[in-house]
Amino acid sequence: MAVYCHRQLLDAVRYLVAGGISWRALPADFPDWGRVYAFFRRWREHGLIAEFHDRLRGKVCEYEGREAEPTAGIIDAQSVRAAATVPAASRGYDGGKKVPGRKRHIVTDTLGLLLVVAVTAANIGDGDR
Repeated sequence: MAVYCHRQLLDAVRYLVAGGISWRALPADFPDWGRVYAFFRRWREHGLIAEFHDRLRGKVCEYEGREAEPTAGIIDAQSVRAAATVPAASRGYDGGKKVPGRKRHIVTDTLGLLLVVAVTAANIGDGDR
């Protein structure tokens, strides 16, 4: 059984996210995809992914001379066409933009750093979220 350091596992997760590839398509020079997925799943289940993200955002804000915790946010929503593989139950039709699919709602701080993301059917109004 091979032993990997957290850095190797984290680098593999970052590679997956940056490339948008599937777990099984992880190149051979990274640890086995199953081990990387188990590492990621453990971190997610314990809330460490969100904590890691929030701490990094706080460090960036402090580096920019701001408070670590955001005091203001910017909200935006965008309707996007859904692929044919997206289940019909999670799709809708945005009549205003004439787009069948989903709507992504994003909240960023004033530096543009991500705070919250929510994905809904496109027929859900912005005020309903």
